[in-house]
Amino acid sequence: MKTLADPNRALAEGLARLRREFQVPAEFPPEVVAAANDAAARAPSEHVDRTGTRFVTLDPVTSTDLDQAFAIERSGADLLLYYAIADVAWFVDEGGALDAEAWQRGETLYLPDGKAPLYPQVLSQGAASLLPDGPRPAVVFTVRVPADGIARLDGAERAVIRSTAKLAYDTVRDEDLPEGFAELARRIQAAEDRRGAARVDPPEQEVIALGDGRYRLAFRPRLASEDRNAALSLAANLAIAAALQEHRTGLFRVMAGPSEQAIARLRHTARAFGLDWPAETELKQFERTLDAADPRHAAFMLAIRRAGNGASYAPYRDGVVPWHAAMAATYAQATAPLRRLADRYVVQAALAVANGRPVPEGVIAAFERLPKVMARADSLSGRIDNAVIDLAEAIMLRDRMGEIFDAVVTDIDERGARIQLADLPIVARVSAHRVHPGDAVRVRLEAADPEHRSLAFERVG
Repeated sequence: MKTLADPNRALAEGLARLRREFQVPAEFPPEVVAAANDAAARAPSEHVDRTGTRFVTLDPVTSTDLDQAFAIERSGADLLLYYAIADVAWFVDEGGALDAEAWQRGETLYLPDGKAPLYPQVLSQGAASLLPDGPRPAVVFTVRVPADGIARLDGAERAVIRSTAKLAYDTVRDEDLPEGFAELARRIQAAEDRRGAARVDPPEQEVIALGDGRYRLAFRPRLASEDRNAALSLAANLAIAAALQEHRTGLFRVMAGPSEQAIARLRHTARAFGLDWPAETELKQFERTLDAADPRHAAFMLAIRRAGNGASYAPYRDGVVPWHAAMAATYAQATAPLRRLADRYVVQAALAVANGRPVPEGVIAAFERLPKVMARADSLSGRIDNAVIDLAEAIMLRDRMGEIFDAVVTDIDERGARIQLADLPIVARVSAHRVHPGDAVRVRLEAADPEHRSLAFERVG
């Protein structure tokens, strides 16, 4: 999640306004709930029995919409990742009430005080979720990971699995995990380094109460267990993307690299945080030196995320290699169908090609429609994330009116100078003349308005 945690409900009133403003759905229509209840009662009939395999899940401790479970075994020098993905397509009838509502929503929306799920809870946190309270239908992908970390899809099948443990990032122990978990993650991460991948995973921000109605933004450290778990998902997605591309079909996640202007702005931001970014070092090389446990590095990682061009979806096209610059690879997303509409269709396509069957016509047609639908959903999610951050920043600074802050100008346009505060992960604007990107400035906070989620600064001499 990129949104802010709010353990002390400091943002409660503002979040209620935000939900109204962005029309975040509070519940599902009755006909969708009825369809979900009927679907939840379905018994798997096209699934082989894999309940004898020890699958586990690894997620935040509070998560109940569990898309993935995994098991690992050795095959000579290779590692085999059995990656079970919730079989959402088993529960959702194409063209039915559940399907129509999912196409309207596009993805689960996350806010600090709760989420608006893609599917009703009876499915997303019940019958379709890979919880350890009984057998569940899934699509199990077999991903072969040799010593070089280049993942390959060996097979896929519909199966009934049983998760034996719901593990949590902050409490999991090495002995709780399948043998080979750390080694598999190391192989994937080493392959990323060799490709020159530049993925940035900033830690989550949260609001901490300081007393007397004052708050500050802080970063929750990202744990090693999260990074290793993400490597498993990455391996599956890369293997599936390669298989789809080879079979001339699919829906891919694509992204161009940051522009020269964005990189120049990031250099000024690094200066604001006092980070030593040598002039001869490329951004992707500098990123590998960042430590999310350092608040300055964490803030800069967030700035990198904001500086990107943003990822989008693209269906297969003859003669076009879909490329994701941050991954430095052809990439697809298939591992979160409970939370993203597009993943349901990518899973169906991958299941078909892995078994030598043609991709269903309905799936191919969906690949053409999904980019627009997912762009709308991603945009709404991003606007909500930004609004939550703006709200928290305004609450954090509301009692600091008149205070002077050090900042660095990161760029200039017709709206004035964009500044990065030196001691806080806050980007703002200020009217300033005769300044250039990279200049150090001092600014006074003139207004902090939580109701309008806005800050106003004025330059001081």
